[in-house]
Parts: sequence; C-alpha cells; structure tokens
Amino acid sequence: MVKNDEILNQEEQHFAGAGRVYYFDVVIDSGKGAILTDVDGNEYIDLLASASATNTGHAHPKIVKAIQKQAENLVHYTAAYFATSTEAKLASELVKLAPGNPDDWMVVYGNSGSDANDAIIKFARGYTGRPNVVSFVGAYHGSTYGSISASAVSLNMSRKIGPLLPGFYKVPFPSPDKRLVNESDADFVERMFAAFKEPFENYLPVEETAVIMIEPIQGDGGIIAPPAGYWDKVASFAHEHGILLAVDEVNQGYGRTGTFWSFEHFGLKPDLIAMGKSMASGMPLSAVLGRREIMQSLQAPANVYTTAGNVVSAAAALATLDVIKSEDLVAQSAKLGQVAQDFFAHEKTQFNFIGDVRLYGLNGGIDIIDPKTGLGDEQATNTIIYNLFKNGVLMISLRGSTLRFQPPLVIKEADLQRAFTIMHQVFEDFVNGKLKEPNGRHHIGW
Repeated sequence: MVKNDEILNQEEQHFAGAGRVYYFDVVIDSGKGAILTDVDGNEYIDLLASASATNTGHAHPKIVKAIQKQAENLVHYTAAYFATSTEAKLASELVKLAPGNPDDWMVVYGNSGSDANDAIIKFARGYTGRPNVVSFVGAYHGSTYGSISASAVSLNMSRKIGPLLPGFYKVPFPSPDKRLVNESDADFVERMFAAFKEPFENYLPVEETAVIMIEPIQGDGGIIAPPAGYWDKVASFAHEHGILLAVDEVNQGYGRTGTFWSFEHFGLKPDLIAMGKSMASGMPLSAVLGRREIMQSLQAPANVYTTAGNVVSAAAALATLDVIKSEDLVAQSAKLGQVAQDFFAHEKTQFNFIGDVRLYGLNGGIDIIDPKTGLGDEQATNTIIYNLFKNGVLMISLRGSTLRFQPPLVIKEADLQRAFTIMHQVFEDFVNGKLKEPNGRHHIGW
C-alpha cells in the first residue's frame, strides 16, 4: 500500500488527530455504488456508507449530474441574503417529509448535523422561553458547543474542552445492558421511565425545560432502540408539560432504518426534526424541520450561516430525494435489512463471542463480547474489523465493541452476500486463532 502510506505520512505532518477517529491506514480514492477503491487500487465492499452519509451510494449518476449541472450555473450565493430557485424548491420538498400537513411546517438550513441540533436548541428556547435541554446518555448530537453539550457518548467529547454549555441534563437510555435478568419489556420500560422522571421530581423543574432531544434509535450509541412503549411515555410527558420533542434523524433518517424516518417505527409526532448526512448524499448540508409557530419564534440572524443552503448541495439534496423515491430505497433497506438480520442471527448461534444483535433496516449494531464475562471485548472487535478490512470489507466499530453495519442502501444483494461470506470466514478464523492482530499507525476506534 505504497501510495496510501505516502499520503498518510504527508497528511500526518499537518492534520490534527482530534479531527479523526482512526481505524485503518487507507486513503479512499473513488467509489461506485457500494464499492470503494483506495489510492493503491484495492477494492472494498462498503458497510459504513461514510457514516450513513451516502445512503444513495457513491457517485450515483443522477446525483453527480445534478451537481455538475448546478455547478456550471452557480456554485454559491449565500442564502443568508438572497434566495436561489434550487434552494427554494428544496424547502418546498422538505416540508412534505414532515408528518401531517406540509403547510404546518417550516425549514431552516445549516451545514452539518451538529449545527442542525444547535438550531433545535435555539428554536426550542426561543419558542418556549425556557432554558433547559434534556438528552440521553449514549447520545451523539454533534461537535459544536451546543450539540456536544447535548451529547454523552465519549469522554473525549468533554475532556479538556469544558465547561460545556449550562442548562443541559442527561437521563439514562434504556439500552440492553441496563435490563435486569428475566426482566420483561413492560417492567423494563416502567423502571427506565421512572429513572427518566427522577430529575424532574428532584432538581429539574418541568416548567423551565424547553426540549427533550432524542435519537429514536441511537446511532453512535450502538444502534439501539428502547422497547415498545418507552418513547410513548416520554412523548406524553413532554406534551403534558409543554416541553418540545425534538428528534435527531441525522444518522438514522433518509431510509436508513427501513422507514424514511426512524421515528416512524414508534409512531412519534415530533415538534422539531434534525437532518443532515445523507440529506445531500454526503455534500455538506443540514436542515431542521419545525412546526411553523416554533420556527417563527426567532428572527435573523439568530440562525444564519454563509454557506447554509448552498445551491450545489441543494441540487444534490433534490436529486437524493428523487433517487430514494425512484429506486424505492426505503423498501430496499427493509428487504435487505431482513437478509442481514437472518445472517447475523445465524452467526450468533454459531459463535459465542457474538452478543446482542440489533437490526433496523440496513442498519445494525452487533455486540462482540468476551464469552466468559458477557462484557464487550474491544480487542476482539478491533481484530475482527481489521481482518475484514484486510479481506476487502470496510466496517468499523461503535463504542469499542459493537460492529457498525450501515451499508449504502443501493448495495446489491450479491455484494452484501459476498461481504457476509468474508465475514463468516473471519469469524471462524478468529475462533481458531488465525487472525492477524491490528497493525497500524494509530489505536483503532474511539
């Protein structure tokens, strides 16, 4: 991997490590569909989709054409001062994605999921006149100071950079590791909802709480959803007390979970929706959809960015919606997600180091554990993903010991099965002690 090493050696002289979670020594050069190629010509089946930012795959011809056509006409003029026809058309299409009547919703643009979640905080405070924000342990809402203050998934997102913003409170998320032995779903929901309410009963006045921010299915927290009924209780609590309910769909939206939005799995009716990542198939763009009266609570320049709503990104976003609809990628995610569910469920019966398996569409978290203790095994996980990489499958981990399964929704079933064949062999080789230990310039993962 001569060129890979040359470029990485050059980059390391000037690139700060805080800007990357390191996994493998590779430089991505090109991609088509669900296949990536590095600068040395090695091919990989992509099971990450650029952190769920390229649900439509790499270099989709319709999206490439839309970008090229728009760039030939106008690359950028700031939507902070003037409209463009492309950006205006996108706004009218985005409100159609919200539940209910499109006329009840408005949109505002940003550059990334992080600033979309910042915008949610601003609008929630502006509309309610309340200061406090509640989010969940395990949440990843972004890296700007507002969104990082709402996050709780990695110590390096608070270490050395505090104090974070005031008025942020975390409640426990009902993840599988918190379930008691033989505890039913109903009992688990009741116990975790009691833990959710505890701050409000002791030190957090409901009348001073603006918004509850949720990932209906936590992404970087491990691809985890609570048992049925939990979100109903949280939503009812919010609405009962005049607290807004905001859903972060940056990672899990745009067909990733087998529905267009992940909150559809739970019948939620949010007040605010954050989107980004795959919104423009990886081009920098984000947005917040909010109920009209909420979005009219602030005035410019409360949420103005020079490049938000960039016209090339907006063209990509319109093409992305067209591809998702014309190629029926939401149904594709559900269909191939079941194929993946069957594969990982079978592997779990074959290998005792596979713990909990969670699949929602083409979107999954597969825990790698120490069979003796049942605890997550980071070293085993790193060995597995490193050897997958060496055998042409690009897959990373979450929180140290969870395999992150998020291929592009356009992946061909033959390529998916080919990745599973390689994965099964890696699992077998791991059991038999045949795998190479990770060998790279950095520690793998978070």
